[in-house]
Amino acid sequence: MSVTTAAYATGNLPGGTVDAVVIGGGAAGLNGALMLARSRRSVVVIDSGTPRNAPAEGVHGLLGLDGTPPAELYKRGREEVRHYGGLIVSGEVISAEPAAPSADGDLRFTVTLADGSALTARRLLVATGLRDVLPEVPGLAEHWGHGVVHCPYCHGWEVRDEPIGILAIGSASVHHALLFRQLTDDLIYFTRGTELDDDTRARFAARNIRIVDTPVEEVVKADDGGIAGVRLADGQVVARRVLAVATFMQARTEGLDGLGLPMEDVPGGMGRRFASGMAGTTDVPGVWVAGNATDLTAQVGPSAAAGALACAHINAHLAAADTDAAVAAAESGTATA
Repeated sequence: MSVTTAAYATGNLPGGTVDAVVIGGGAAGLNGALMLARSRRSVVVIDSGTPRNAPAEGVHGLLGLDGTPPAELYKRGREEVRHYGGLIVSGEVISAEPAAPSADGDLRFTVTLADGSALTARRLLVATGLRDVLPEVPGLAEHWGHGVVHCPYCHGWEVRDEPIGILAIGSASVHHALLFRQLTDDLIYFTRGTELDDDTRARFAARNIRIVDTPVEEVVKADDGGIAGVRLADGQVVARRVLAVATFMQARTEGLDGLGLPMEDVPGGMGRRFASGMAGTTDVPGVWVAGNATDLTAQVGPSAAAGALACAHINAHLAAADTDAAVAAAESGTATA
């Protein structure tokens, strides 16, 4: 290991080179760091403290932990990483870029934080997650994560049998409507200027999904602070307690331009992500990506699993590099740690 476990006890950034820096302290980042720490790798997690699911009351669909508040889940994760010697740093990455390799040719990266501190790492895991971009409907954003939901698997049970409205953003919303119809008999599809062909309208009619083509002007707040409904362009207020919207999902890229990671659009206009291959590999040697930054629709469980798999690969690459260095040292008669 490049930095001893004892160095983490102070909570200060280590001064030497660490085996890995994980950018992002959500499910993917923490589970990846856990795998590395348990393999006796020196690992530092940079956590901005702004997880995507922070507004949600609980994480759902995660076996054994269903309903756990996100903050509690991440608290447990941080404690587990620390238990094995990993360091969790609160901060924001303002730059990450390749650095000069070591004397034996091993990769190096420099990660700089907003407070001016910096780290040198042999490998990087990008687990920054994504940002949900909501339609620009007045009054919508303030209900995000409560009366405004996006995932039928994350929130569907909690809003079952409520009067639900689908705010369409495009073709993806048609599939969205069919999934939410499973959860309520009272579903209205607000087209918001998007096109619906005759076949789709017939399918909606067969499932008793009402279609409203009149433009939506704003979301109306109820006296209890929740949603009362939506106001249409003609002045009519359509009562709804829940609104479902398929957001545009944008991988968080702040501070990462220096890595030159390739990105790609997701089919159907659903969003933009970091391109990755098996186990989160990227076209940039030494950099892996995991979680919602590359798999926009992954829930907490798959994101955590992806982080674990990516860091198993990172550990394997480090083990190979360590062995190469040991062989070179043996051949030259130079001892290694």
